[in-house]
Amino acid sequence: MAAEKIALHRYLSPQGAARMRAELKELTQKERPQVVEIVSWAASNGDRSENADYQYGKRRLREIDRRIRFLTKRLDQAVIVDPAAQTNRSRVFFGATVRYADEEDRHYTVTVLGVDESRLEHGEVSLQAPVARALMKAAVHDEVTMQTPSGPVLVEVLSIAYPDPA
Repeated sequence: MAAEKIALHRYLSPQGAARMRAELKELTQKERPQVVEIVSWAASNGDRSENADYQYGKRRLREIDRRIRFLTKRLDQAVIVDPAAQTNRSRVFFGATVRYADEEDRHYTVTVLGVDESRLEHGEVSLQAPVARALMKAAVHDEVTMQTPSGPVLVEVLSIAYPDPA
């Protein structure tokens, strides 16, 4: 029987999973109880149809519950992949930090992470982002074509790094 193919959106680094667990803990143990208390207080004030605290609180509770369900489901289905355990460090795989240059010799550095943990402002891109898809399995000095909204761009891989094993 062939090995089951794991959906890319399930991959998480240990750090990404820890951030999601921390957010889930914050929502369930602090924020949600505070909002429930506000909603209870607002409900005790009488007419709920014109009570802004009650209406906003109920809306916020729905948002919190939706986020809790999302985080719980993602963490339950997550495949935790530790980039430090990567044995083939000569190619780009999940968790790699890659330095590359485009045709105009502009240099960029990105770290390829899971869909739910990518933060572009920190140079972390999703495994499914065009740049990550283009760089996957590339080695240093490889030239790959990246698809962009303005058309294909040729980039050269300058370096590949993984976290050191603990």
